[in-house]
Amino acid sequence: MTAARTGPSRLLLLPAVAFFALFALAPMLIVLGLSFFSWDGLDTPRWTGIDNWTRFMRDSVTHNAIWLSIKVMIFSWLLQTPISMLLGVYLAGKQRNRAVLAAVYILPLLLSAAAIGITWKSLLDPNFGLLGITGDVFGIPALRQDWLGNGDLALYVVVFVIGWQFIPFHTLLYQAATRQIPQSLYEAASIDGAGPVRKFASITFPQLRYTMVTSSTLILVGSLTYFDLVFVITHGGPGHATRILPLDMYVNGFESYHMGYASAIAVVLVLFGVAVSMLLVKLSGFTKMRSRMEGV
Repeated sequence: MTAARTGPSRLLLLPAVAFFALFALAPMLIVLGLSFFSWDGLDTPRWTGIDNWTRFMRDSVTHNAIWLSIKVMIFSWLLQTPISMLLGVYLAGKQRNRAVLAAVYILPLLLSAAAIGITWKSLLDPNFGLLGITGDVFGIPALRQDWLGNGDLALYVVVFVIGWQFIPFHTLLYQAATRQIPQSLYEAASIDGAGPVRKFASITFPQLRYTMVTSSTLILVGSLTYFDLVFVITHGGPGHATRILPLDMYVNGFESYHMGYASAIAVVLVLFGVAVSMLLVKLSGFTKMRSRMEGV
């Protein structure tokens, strides 16, 4: 009986496996093979062996791009996680006007990365941007500065804009998870005299640990795909201050026409993402997670 059921269930996996092999595995193998060639995108690829990989090991610009990508990962997590969690918990409640605020908070998620990039680039313009005008009105000259032209500030401004775009998505995750927490736990805590802060620390936060793992994985791995927003806002500048690894791959491949070297960067990018995902799963004990309803 078990064998008879296992056969059809495996057949149901075939469409998903075929889709993955065709649109993920096959292109990745092609990119891996291309990393051993020199190709400008037009002429016939020329075998160069490990030249692209040797260049990767020596390229200081790419090494800096890796470090910048790591910084974006860390600061994105530090910015997005606490804000998303607090907003999600708040929106899961029954406060007055909560539905209106939820609709406002979700607006950035509905906009394209290009539109967000163009908008924030205009807002941060040191001469005509709204931020500079606001600084003049309220007598805060520090607001009128070249936020995107300052190499010490540009990366953090980009991280802020990225957070502004993606915090609504993670807020939805925490909102949904918070609504799944049994109300009996809060009722018992109220009987014991626990206040809102105590309830959050002892009930809400522990119950959100699985969601936090999921959200953190999406933030950290997703940070390796931030290309369009950075491209529109700074194009990697000033200098190489915001030239993260995905943008470095694009510049080498589609602006310098070094497709082979860009393919090597792409392989490293994928391996880096897979390593981060596996590390998070290992450290978080994701495979050993149990139902939160157990014992309730």
